[in-house]
Amino acid sequence: MGLATFMSGFVAPLFIVVSPLTSYADQTYSIHKTKSSAGFSLDIPLIMLVASLLRVFYYPGAKFDTSLLIQSFIMIAIQTVLLKVALDHRPGPSSKGGEMATPFVGGAEFGAPRPYNFWQWRSPKPYWQFLVYLFVTLAALELILAPMPGLYTLYSTSIGYLGLSIEATLPLPQIMANYRTKSTKGFRPSVLVSWIAGDMMKMFWFFTATTEIPWAFKLCGIFQMCCDLYLGVQWYIYGDRPQGLGLGLKQ
Repeated sequence: MGLATFMSGFVAPLFIVVSPLTSYADQTYSIHKTKSSAGFSLDIPLIMLVASLLRVFYYPGAKFDTSLLIQSFIMIAIQTVLLKVALDHRPGPSSKGGEMATPFVGGAEFGAPRPYNFWQWRSPKPYWQFLVYLFVTLAALELILAPMPGLYTLYSTSIGYLGLSIEATLPLPQIMANYRTKSTKGFRPSVLVSWIAGDMMKMFWFFTATTEIPWAFKLCGIFQMCCDLYLGVQWYIYGDRPQGLGLGLKQ
């Protein structure tokens, strides 16, 4: 019982707080070192930045555990740096593994191009403009709706579930790519093991913590864990076949 309390009260929250650094610092350094972001999808910073910003603005209405709030700020910081480094060292659109590569090839996964080439712009400026506009919009809505308790509660819950749902979709492009190529080549088993171990730690903490953990976190965490476990099934079934390359989205 003492060990479980220690894990739930100290180890798990610390793991949650530092997880953005352990997950993405190496990817950032690798791109900087090689001077190339070939094979890295710019959609990863998009998903994590949008999800983390929504989670930050979810906090005033939900008052969830501060470890999750701190994690959101650290995630925003590391993903901002990662996006900057990836844009600085972005290959041309015709380069192998360049910015137009999977998982979201101009919407090709869904049979349609992206409206206005969203998040596939050639200039770095629109990326930062989008993030600034998103932050300003969320801040304005916070100020406008905060004095209206009934409406604000609905708004806060909505952006909370939206942000966590967006984050939970991160494994889906990898799953689709593995299914399409019938291979997990390039998708390291060690990475998969770290994902599943992280999911197990999160689930342990979400359901044993004495602090407030909204059900939005629990439900989206369960969905993401199921996706990661399914990736494990794919790795077991397909193995390291040469037909295609895994994307390694969470590297």
